[in-house]
Amino acid sequence: MKIALMDSGIGLLAATAAVRRLRPDADLVLSLDPAGMPWGPRTPEDLTARAVAVAEAAAAHRPDALIVGCNTATVHALTALRQLLEPDLPVVGTVPAIKPAAAGGGPVAIWATPATTGSPYQRNLIRDFADGVPVTEVPCWGLAEAVEHANQAAIDEAVTAAAALTPDDVTTVVLGCTHYELVAERIRGAVRKPGRPPLVLHGSAGAVAAQALRRIGARPEPETAAEGAVTVLLNGREGALPAPALAYAEGRLLQAATPAR
Repeated sequence: MKIALMDSGIGLLAATAAVRRLRPDADLVLSLDPAGMPWGPRTPEDLTARAVAVAEAAAAHRPDALIVGCNTATVHALTALRQLLEPDLPVVGTVPAIKPAAAGGGPVAIWATPATTGSPYQRNLIRDFADGVPVTEVPCWGLAEAVEHANQAAIDEAVTAAAALTPDDVTTVVLGCTHYELVAERIRGAVRKPGRPPLVLHGSAGAVAAQALRRIGARPEPETAAEGAVTVLLNGREGALPAPALAYAEGRLLQAATPAR
């Protein structure tokens, strides 16, 4: 089994680690765009073109499924990627976990990039899946970029600023950018207030990994031997996992993997 994941940078690590835990025997192909990152500020047309190039590089390695490990790319490029690659290659997008978060009753905060916060895309998800639940959209200025570069001081600053915009009564936070899942516990510590119930965080990595397996008719087998290989593609060329990835447990989980077969 071979699963490919794509993103502009290391935001795909959370979903990659989730796939690794569900199927340690699966070969992984990670396709990144270091020459074009970040994707967030780009026009939808430019972002889609870059996403297609990254996806085609991954598809050349003949994976069984492709995960778009980026919320922004899913918004703008998922339709184009599916038109290009399916049905031969199933493409799985990443959507903020608003529906399961709202099921808890709230109040809910959605932490997302400034470009996504307040967007018609996110507002439609809130309307469809969180009707009647108090929801606060929280723009996280600079957080994805700080996580991408493992800049610890900048991460702390961005998390603190976003926490200040999060209402005190919030019980659930949706991590609306895949980068944020890499610093989930720091977000939990910044938002939770003394004397309040434990904060519930909802990311997308686990659901995305499980959906990829379902699309190819595979089942989770977490007890299998960790024999899956990892191939890293940097603008289509094989390379090493970016150094900042190793600042996170998800990146270190992949470090010991063997080269691709």
